[in-house]
Amino acid sequence: MKELQEQELEHITDDVYLLYLYTPFCGTCQLASKMLTVVEDMLPSVAFYKNNLNYSPAFAKAYQIESVPCFLLFKDGKVIERGYAFHSVSYLYELIKQKSSSASHL
Repeated sequence: MKELQEQELEHITDDVYLLYLYTPFCGTCQLASKMLTVVEDMLPSVAFYKNNLNYSPAFAKAYQIESVPCFLLFKDGKVIERGYAFHSVSYLYELIKQKSSSASHL
């Protein structure tokens, strides 16, 4: 996952991408990051990015982020899925694959 700064978040041009929002001292975030790294390898057609929410207060407010870890799945520039519960690698894989399938060729 490529780390992005707040000013870069509005300039992502991928058709389908997942943005993972975290804070570095959050233990649950560290586990979620490991899970998403596995899913990223399984879904090469979806771009994965991450952002330390401590440094992105305007983005957090604009997207009404309630807590971390959080992921936003974007398709054609719009949020199509928002998640706070990561459950398991298989759950994330199926969710992201299903939601992104019409925009990619999985």
